[in-house]
This record gives sequence, C-alpha cells and structure tokens, in this order.
Amino acid sequence: MKTKRTDYISWEEYFMAIAQLSAKRSKDPSTQVGACIVNSKKRIIGIGYNGFPIGCSDDELPWDREGDFLQTKYPYVCHAEMNAITNASNKPELADATMYTSLFPCNECAKLIVQSGIKEVVFLSDKYNSDPVFVAARRIFDMAGVKYRQLKPDHKNIALLLE
Repeated sequence: MKTKRTDYISWEEYFMAIAQLSAKRSKDPSTQVGACIVNSKKRIIGIGYNGFPIGCSDDELPWDREGDFLQTKYPYVCHAEMNAITNASNKPELADATMYTSLFPCNECAKLIVQSGIKEVVFLSDKYNSDPVFVAARRIFDMAGVKYRQLKPDHKNIALLLE
C-alpha cells in the first residue's frame, strides 16, 4: 500500500504562495506585493496585487519612488491589500477572515483591514518596519484587536511548471 506524500506545503504556505503568485501580476518595477484573504473555512475569498486603479494607464502614470510627489507612484497606486478587499467575492465573509500578504501593510491598508472586519494579518516581509506608516499600522492593529504575525515558512521555494 502506498503512503501519502510528506513534502506537501502547509495551508499557510499555500495561502502565502497565492499572495506571492498574485504579486507577479504587479507591474511596479521596485516592489511587487500580493495579498490573499481566507475565510474561517480555509476558502480564498479575495486576492489582489499592487497596481494602478482600473482604467488608469500604467504607461501614462509614473512608477518613480522619488521626486515631486505627483510624479511618483504613491498618489496613484492601489495596494495589494486594498485590491484584495475590494475584489472579495462575498464582503460579509471578510469578518473574522485572515489576510496573507507578502509585505506588512501600511497605515492606510491597516484602516481598510480593520474596517472590513479582518481579524488577522500574516505577512512575509517587514522590511519597512520602522517607517512611520508601518509603526502607525501596528498601533491601529493593536488598538482594534487585529492580530498580526510574520510567517516563517518551512518551504522557501515552491516551483510551478506551466506545461
């Protein structure tokens, strides 16, 4: 009798991999972020990645990180967390859901996460930890009772073949 595979990925690695795969859709040349929202039954209810709003040309708006504010990407880009929330198939299911995101959310996304009812954020990278918008996000999460934690996956690489 054969036995089951033992090298399969965990649920958390699976959902984070979906977030990372979604990030591959981002056209941002410097930072690609993806997010995946999961309900209490381990069903994906929303995914998103960072990019410009629907109908706004990514050839006409700037991707720069520095310079005059209006000539940078910052006033125009929609973050992955925002897109995952707005793309959610069933908004009431956001209550008590978990968001997996490749980068710790900023303060603006933290507000959306709290307002949507998401109760936990699992993130992969926290490279901007000390920037004020991320410090503010932690304060928002702490005050609102949203749990957050960094995922330390057992599998560092997941290979996909599309053939």
